[in-house]
Amino acid sequence: MKLAIGNDHVAVEMKKEIREYLEGKGYEVINVGTDSSERFNYPVSGYKVARMVADGEVDGGILICGTGVGISLSANKVHGIRACVCSDPYTAKLSKQHNNTNIIAFGARVIGIETAKMIVDEWLNAKYEGGRHQIRIDQIREIEETQHLKAAEE
Repeated sequence: MKLAIGNDHVAVEMKKEIREYLEGKGYEVINVGTDSSERFNYPVSGYKVARMVADGEVDGGILICGTGVGISLSANKVHGIRACVCSDPYTAKLSKQHNNTNIIAFGARVIGIETAKMIVDEWLNAKYEGGRHQIRIDQIREIEETQHLKAAEE
C-alpha cells in the first residue's frame, strides 16, 4: 500500500516518526510535507496529499499540522476527498468504516506519538462497511458535484 504524508513546520518530528513507523511495517510512504522547522503553510502539503489521493497516485493520505484542522480543511477542498481529523483511534476506525475516509489528519500539538500510531493503525486496518453508509456517502458526493458544477458555471 502506498501512502502520502504531508505536514507543516509544527509537525516535522511527528511526521518523521509516523513515516518511519509505517515504512517499518512495509508501507511505501511519499513525503510531500516540509522537513524544516521554518514556517510552512499547511495548505500546500494538504493540497498535494489530497491531489495525489484524488488522482489515484496513492491509496490514502496522512496529514499533520498543529491541530489537524487547517490541513484537513485544505484537503477537503479537493474533489473526491473525505479527510477527517482524528484525535483518538475509535474515530479513525469509524471514519473509514462509516465514511470511507481517504485521508486522516491529526494534530502534533493535540496528541502524542503513541496515540498517533494507534490512530494510523486503526484507520489502515479498518474496512469500509458500505450498506446503509453508502447512502450518506452518495449524499456527500451529490453535494460535492453540485458545488463543482456551480463553480464551473461561474
